Amino acid sequence: MPANRRSEIRPAPGEEFFWYGSAFTRTLVPAMTPATSPLLTDLYELNMIQAYLDRGENKEAAFEFFVRRLPARREFLLAAGLDTLLDYLETLRFSPEDIAWLASTGRFKKNLLDYLAAFRFTGDVHAMPEGTVFFPHEPIVRITAPLVQAQLVESRLINVMHFQSMIASKAARMVLAADGKTVVDFGLRSAHGAEAGLLASRASYIAGFAGAANVLAGKLFGIPIFGTMAHSFVQVHDDEAAAFENYARARPEGVTLLLDTYDTEAAARKVVALAPRLAADGIVVRAVRIDSGDLIAMAKSVRRILDGGGLSAVTIFVSGGVNEDVLAKIRAAGAPIDGYGIGANLTSSQDAPTLDCAYKLQDYAGAPRRKRSEGKATWPGRKQVWRSYGADGRMKSDVLSVETDKQAGESLIEPAMRGGKRLAPQPSLADIRTRAARDLARLPEPLRQLTPNSAYDVKVADALAALAEQADARIRG
Repeated sequence: MPANRRSEIRPAPGEEFFWYGSAFTRTLVPAMTPATSPLLTDLYELNMIQAYLDRGENKEAAFEFFVRRLPARREFLLAAGLDTLLDYLETLRFSPEDIAWLASTGRFKKNLLDYLAAFRFTGDVHAMPEGTVFFPHEPIVRITAPLVQAQLVESRLINVMHFQSMIASKAARMVLAADGKTVVDFGLRSAHGAEAGLLASRASYIAGFAGAANVLAGKLFGIPIFGTMAHSFVQVHDDEAAAFENYARARPEGVTLLLDTYDTEAAARKVVALAPRLAADGIVVRAVRIDSGDLIAMAKSVRRILDGGGLSAVTIFVSGGVNEDVLAKIRAAGAPIDGYGIGANLTSSQDAPTLDCAYKLQDYAGAPRRKRSEGKATWPGRKQVWRSYGADGRMKSDVLSVETDKQAGESLIEPAMRGGKRLAPQPSLADIRTRAARDLARLPEPLRQLTPNSAYDVKVADALAALAEQADARIRG
């Protein structure tokens, strides 16, 4: 590395920079999250764009993002991530430093570098609103733009929509299993990176979680934040009761005390003894937390101790290995648990950590396009989904067809962006959350269960089947 490498990038006033790399290769780069960089893409996108530009291939294209099949033990999915995506599309820019680095690789020609230097997304976006329940092969985002633009945004689009929809879908199962009890995201420390931890808080809140322990999620999204105490706080003290009192006096609002550092039942008795002294000073113990052991048995025991000590208003909050199956077991046992903190089971969606999703070309230059590979065939054209409901207000069936078709029911895909600009103000997270709650409430009862026992009916309309035959004939010809 040349000795003057440090001076190649200089921070502008107010910018933050940091050194990245080893002592021998470190480079001064902007202190940005990777998600803010347009270089957060796959190389093959740039390779294809170079080839497109070389031959002037840049007519209007439509790509759609969809999920091919449901993961095991899933009967529905919940759309999330659209607002993050729209922010990305509106602000996507290549800096002079980005262009200089791309040039330094020797991979790309001047026509590509000039194109990227002036890049602005000018396309249209149609999408299912966040918080909408969806099923396989139903597009939740469509990008219509000049081919090069639509190709360039592929990797980040999949990255954003896949992760948040996966987490929202996992969180929705937990919300249904919790049956109205408070559920909180405790998953930041077990998330696969900072952005994943942050966006998991957003996605789970959309699905119905009460909030998160993640403080930045509170600042950026207005999500309610929750926090108790760690075992280390108790261990710092030689006396557990003194630890409880010191914590309560330092943080007197919404006091929640962690019971299982040593002996959970003994700790609950210490809370009973301490509560009157705190109450005399206007400090109320609101809850206790159990983070280990047999949560059902221990909650019942702690409830008896608290009630016997006159603390029937103190709620019990549990954490540690909680997932939707644990929630269902606790519910069936009638355990006196009022709320749950959920960590790795949420932020890594442990039982289904990926969705089989795709972003595929559906038409180009006015002609339908279709992938035909085995197990990954696509339906061509720009599509719409119509949803019908039964007399009970529950979802009955969906119809997938070309967007110009006429079908009965509620159309789910709406225009979100035209000419690179949003068509409406950013919806509030509360409004998105309300939509999700409405859709979850309208799920047929078999789809609300944790164990698959029913398949939702998604019909392919004749018009779409005919367009597929047209696309096939074009390929054969």
